Amino acid sequence: MIARNMVATLVAAAMLLNGKVRTVRRKAEEGEIILSVYFHSPSKKLFTGCVKWFLKNGFTFITASDLEQIASREKPFPKSAVLFTVDDGWQSNKENIAAVANEYKIPVTIFASTAPIEKDGAYWWSYIAKAKEQGLITQSVGELKKLPNEERIKILSSIKEKLSLPREALTKKELQQIAQTPYVHIGSHTVTHPILSKCNDDTAAYELSTSKKQLEEWLGKPVDHFAYPNGNYTPREIRNLKKDGYKLAFTTQPGYITRSHLDNLYELPRFDVLEDVSFAENITRMTGAWFAKKVF
Repeated sequence: MIARNMVATLVAAAMLLNGKVRTVRRKAEEGEIILSVYFHSPSKKLFTGCVKWFLKNGFTFITASDLEQIASREKPFPKSAVLFTVDDGWQSNKENIAAVANEYKIPVTIFASTAPIEKDGAYWWSYIAKAKEQGLITQSVGELKKLPNEERIKILSSIKEKLSLPREALTKKELQQIAQTPYVHIGSHTVTHPILSKCNDDTAAYELSTSKKQLEEWLGKPVDHFAYPNGNYTPREIRNLKKDGYKLAFTTQPGYITRSHLDNLYELPRFDVLEDVSFAENITRMTGAWFAKKVF
């Protein structure tokens, strides 16, 4: 990983020097693209650095609701616009995301999974990673993501009988607190964060409808936006989202939001920020320059 990051930092530095990032900024300034960026559990330093970079470069932060209005022509397609979203609902998001959003007065949407918030607070993949580390299982997190959901749950249930992990997710009270400000918006990320494409019809429908109802009950406001766990979905998920009243959904597919994307608000692309790479690389990731050509 160290060697990979050293090479990646050099590649990113070259992109910053050769004008690829400037080209993206120009396209954004001309109103050709909206940058869509997502995080998981960044440090406060990393998230603040990302916010400051966009502000320094003249970007305006927009919300998912703004996208709805842009799509319906209630608002014009913006120039130099960026949208920040966050997946899962990590407890660190309270200080590292919400507090920073409030300080800089920029909007951010946190997509929360309700079961970790309501129950033991740890995410299922953390149990798998810990169990593999201790030799309790041989499968990796990646391998379990490929299994039918029922098989994954059986393995997970067995592990939970042997392991206890500390809370990783926000508490319900913390979620309610951060959602009270005008800058932090909450969206759905399912109940248990399954791989939706590996779920049967009933489970997939339950994960979407129940998470929305639960969040709306907790927050006392509509929850209209969704992000697909792990980026996995099928046409069935889009049908269910529409049926449940969701207005839009985000994938993990890297890409710019263009005018054509606004014709299908249930497959919106995003660029990811990583927590263990250089800031130079993350600049190229946030602007999409990193994905223009497959480097590794």
